Amino acid sequence: MTDLEPITLTDPASPMTATFVPRAGMVGTSLRDGDDEFLGQRRGLEGYLRDGKTTGIPILYPWANRLSANTYRVDGTVVTLTAGVGGVRTDANGAPIHGVLTAYPRWVVTEHTGDSLTAVVDFDTPDLLASFPFPHTLIQRVSLRERTLTVETTVRPTTAAVPLCFGYHPYLTIPGVPRSQWTLTTPAMRHLPVDERGIPTGEAHPWEGSTAELADRTYDDGFDQVPDGAVFTIAAGARRIDVTFETGYPAAQLFAPPGENLIAIEPMAAPTDALRRGTYREAAPGMPETARFSIAVS
Repeated sequence: MTDLEPITLTDPASPMTATFVPRAGMVGTSLRDGDDEFLGQRRGLEGYLRDGKTTGIPILYPWANRLSANTYRVDGTVVTLTAGVGGVRTDANGAPIHGVLTAYPRWVVTEHTGDSLTAVVDFDTPDLLASFPFPHTLIQRVSLRERTLTVETTVRPTTAAVPLCFGYHPYLTIPGVPRSQWTLTTPAMRHLPVDERGIPTGEAHPWEGSTAELADRTYDDGFDQVPDGAVFTIAAGARRIDVTFETGYPAAQLFAPPGENLIAIEPMAAPTDALRRGTYREAAPGMPETARFSIAVS
């Protein structure tokens, strides 16, 4: 496999295909039904590689979204994050964002069939441990069957417990239909308001499950108390996309920026800034943890 060779999975039951690029952070770059593309591309793979601008389905690891400062504490140890070191990237306000595996080139493919792909990262190198000092193996398995892309992520600790704060940032679109005409269905959960930097304020409010037209609505909203099996749906015309948080994702982010024909429905293992606040679960040595979400297109 060449450095940036894409791998395309084919659904044996439909014309759907899904494409991932292991050596570019195991990013998903396409989810197609014939000629129709359902992943928002934004600046595409080139922008992801060059500038770290998210596209398609990127993994956000080991934390999703932003941290409120460039340090965090675990078991009495203070970890300092430095932009440009150990994979750390920052947003316009200087906040560390989306972890350290953006476009990470050292994913290793361990299994590949026509409809599934597994790749791993040995999270034990000095550059990675400088930002997240918890040796472990990260395993991502994707499969495409019955018009459904399933993404399964396993964290397998080696010597110490590993905080689970990761997530994914799937950009979804319904081709040929303006976003203003889409409907968005969300489950009952809890809304976490954020400040001007995108950091949770500490407030929380019930969010009733609902279905509504997106119209001119924009989102950059965080949530927790998302139950296993929760389904988020966008629909327009004859098309529908269901994102199911099957297990291991009790938090979410909805991101629908102005002027773009897409929405991100982001499964998260913990809410934004959990790594600093300690509001996360852990995987323990000998007890790997697996999280799974799926995207079904009809």
